[in-house]
Amino acid sequence: MSRTFRSPLHEMASTTPTQFWNDSCATSDLQYALEHGAVGATSNPTIVAGVLQREFADWKTRIHELFKAQPSWTEAQITWKLIEEMSVRGAALLQPTHEQSGGQKGWLSIQTNPEFHSDPEALATQALHFASLAPNLMVKMPATAAGVVAIEEVTAQGVSVNATVSFTAPQAVAVAEAVERGLKRREAAGHSTANMAPVCTIMVGRLDDWLKVCSDKQGSVPTPGTLDWAGVAVFKNAVKTFKQAGYRTRLLSAAYRNHLHWSQFIGGDVILTIPPDWQRKFNASTVPVVSRIDEPVPAHVMTELSERSRTSAVPSIPRA
Repeated sequence: MSRTFRSPLHEMASTTPTQFWNDSCATSDLQYALEHGAVGATSNPTIVAGVLQREFADWKTRIHELFKAQPSWTEAQITWKLIEEMSVRGAALLQPTHEQSGGQKGWLSIQTNPEFHSDPEALATQALHFASLAPNLMVKMPATAAGVVAIEEVTAQGVSVNATVSFTAPQAVAVAEAVERGLKRREAAGHSTANMAPVCTIMVGRLDDWLKVCSDKQGSVPTPGTLDWAGVAVFKNAVKTFKQAGYRTRLLSAAYRNHLHWSQFIGGDVILTIPPDWQRKFNASTVPVVSRIDEPVPAHVMTELSERSRTSAVPSIPRA
């Protein structure tokens, strides 16, 4: 008997190991994503600002309550309180998935304050606080030098992390190694890690963006479409590296710019955090849902990317 799927994303989620998350904590967006197979969600201060603009009527009363209850708080403190409450509300929608999967799915990722990017103690303190707000809140932390230190520490204390602002395979490996150290410390102390699900984000679209900026500055003319493969090449290379090393961190693709950032990763044991507008575009597309994660990036594309990366302020694009 043939199976009927509601959408391409639902088909991917139902027939491959590839997970997709909603890149928004807005209730309406998350509900749409869940209907099409999503098993998680991500948020950050920018996303929350967008949610407030769209759902201000739902939050207006609560904002007034906070200002009245905390007259000495700054606007920044009020904002972070709203970020927490929005994240907890979104996490509640994912809680059934979290319970049914034994903690492997159903996470909502809440981001630490970017101002702490160079302060491991502040990052760790905020991460531990966020993780205490709901059982399925994953904490998004920067893949900076300080962030990697904090990631190891909070992993050892049982927090599932999502390393963000990562753009290269070596950066992702540094995160995975830190997570492994944290997991081993936790296990050595006699604690279970079975319900932890750490991930590392690679901002595939932002790498593409940077190479395009560099190309414009240099006044060069790339072959049409070539630079759209840069993030794909890095992500596929990282997937191979993680699989060979046996890392327990799962890779996550973010920052969507075209369908390659979806279609080329189908079939991988990875997570795709897709913004609501791109979800609708992919669901309306005719791109076949087939596994492409092991397909190499075209040789001529890799040759041009490698040449361009040598003249740009980015690490060399690894072979994929």
